Amino acid sequence: MSSKLLLTPGPTNIPERYLEILGKDIIHHRTPAFRKVLRETNENLKKVFKTKNDVSVVTSSGTGVMEAAVVNFFSKGDKVIVVNTGYFGDRFRKIAEIYGLEVINLEYEFGESYKLEDVKKALAENSDVKGILATHSETSVGILNNIKALGDLTKNTDVLLVVDTISGLVVNEFDFDNWGVDVAIAGSQKAFLIPPGLAFVAVSDKAKKAMERSDLPKYYFSIQQYEKYFEEMNGETPYTPAISLILALHKSVEDVVNKGIDNIIKEKYELRKFIEEKAKNLGFELLVKEEENRTNTLVSIYREGVVIKTIISALEERGYTVTGGKGKYATSLMRVGILGEISKEQLEEFFVVFEEELKKQLG
Repeated sequence: MSSKLLLTPGPTNIPERYLEILGKDIIHHRTPAFRKVLRETNENLKKVFKTKNDVSVVTSSGTGVMEAAVVNFFSKGDKVIVVNTGYFGDRFRKIAEIYGLEVINLEYEFGESYKLEDVKKALAENSDVKGILATHSETSVGILNNIKALGDLTKNTDVLLVVDTISGLVVNEFDFDNWGVDVAIAGSQKAFLIPPGLAFVAVSDKAKKAMERSDLPKYYFSIQQYEKYFEEMNGETPYTPAISLILALHKSVEDVVNKGIDNIIKEKYELRKFIEEKAKNLGFELLVKEEENRTNTLVSIYREGVVIKTIISALEERGYTVTGGKGKYATSLMRVGILGEISKEQLEEFFVVFEEELKKQLG
């Protein structure tokens, strides 16, 4: 195993059982063995997303499928609302603008969730809105956005709800079909505990209709191609996938389903509360004030007068990788991720080291 404990918002430390699979020889992707693996993986991904529809597996980072979530479902000049509560919400804005969409950018202070009234107002004032683009778990700040409330607004309308749940899925509640989500994306290096390189796209029936109308350019990221190959070839991908990663994913997603998402959420929630308590005892504040807006993916903490960057460097040297803030919190914020298979004992040890480094700085 790695000598460093990755307390990051992903990638995570990779459990031994997946490393073993990743170290094995490869199989060919146009064989019955591979098709069987991809079909079984799809069945389990449907359980994770909570959808009756197939989930496409794309070889790319999460940002690749953020782009796919824009180019497959909209057309040039379409008007969309971007719920922008941090760095990754802003990435959705940038992608939409690059492809010539008209963006209504609902931007919030770092640490704040969106306000439902703002979304309702934007919808009321713009009858031609084609979609809402939102981040479920905003890792740049540690915000968990209420997706269900957005789904309630778009459910029986032509407006598509497109959700980046790259770091949110598995460790926070998510219900694709019942919440009325139309497109949801996730990635392998988060709660699936395998390396970066695979991304997943779930699509509603309503979004499939929109996909037929879309005129934006796409080739590699054409979700129609992924769906066509999966259906017609009985479990293939249109292009060469990251085969070894898919073999590891096959086991990983099976483990998630067997363990039970509710059990994983409970476990992560308890770890999050434990970190929050420990951090408060060291005089730190939580960036996200409202409990219902805190994600189980990571905890964002800061303390006035502490140069957290120095502490992060010292922790790295002592075997712990944590991440700093982004944007205006680049020097003051520390983000402690808990996506990996992390125990309370490991966190206890981390906080002992953290306190030592903090004392060195405070003198």
